[in-house]
Amino acid sequence: MELIAERGYRRTSLAAVAERAGLTQQGLLHHFPTKELLLVGVLEARDRWDAAAAASGTWRTGTLAQLVDYNATRPGVVQAYTVLSADSVTEDHPARGFFEARFRGVREALSEALRAEYGATLPGGLTPERAAPLLVAVMDGLQLQWLLDPDRIDMPAAFRDFLTLLGPPPTTGTATAPAPAPAPAPGTPGAADPQGRSEGSAAEGQAEREDAAETEGPAETGDQAE
Repeated sequence: MELIAERGYRRTSLAAVAERAGLTQQGLLHHFPTKELLLVGVLEARDRWDAAAAASGTWRTGTLAQLVDYNATRPGVVQAYTVLSADSVTEDHPARGFFEARFRGVREALSEALRAEYGATLPGGLTPERAAPLLVAVMDGLQLQWLLDPDRIDMPAAFRDFLTLLGPPPTTGTATAPAPAPAPAPGTPGAADPQGRSEGSAAEGQAEREDAAETEGPAETGDQAE
């Protein structure tokens, strides 16, 4: 890993790797028959180390940003990954199976990370499963641009810009107040009259006054005999 980081993919020979590892070239070829398989082994080790770097054991977008920061310090390893992943699309390439399985696993892990932060739907309406391939494409695409033009492409800053486009995760513990019930239409029971009383209560009041008048009877006058 260190040798590839120092020299890059093309300038790293099997003889140099064997010497750094304290092996003969024949001994190295016993474990890794080709340079491509050797690099697959390096990338597998890199993935294990990167996974261990997530202290909580669970990926989050913040963890991915830290990983991009770290990748910016090891261009040789990023170059090996970029070249080998591009070569692996050819038929019968020795690294094809590795990258097919790797991308499936990465998409699944990123889907889980997005779901843990955003829930079933991201602010833009995508599900985590649909957004995960886009996140992989951004990370790999930024690596390629950074390798080609490192003075102009700030890979960590550009990745954080993309996270901003995703939108902030929803705030937990906040509840939306229920909307008030619509006022009854005029002329229906419970509708308010201009004085603020409901039509039902106004009618009930009128009926009570009429009942009271019938009960009291005619009022006495001063002309009645004692």
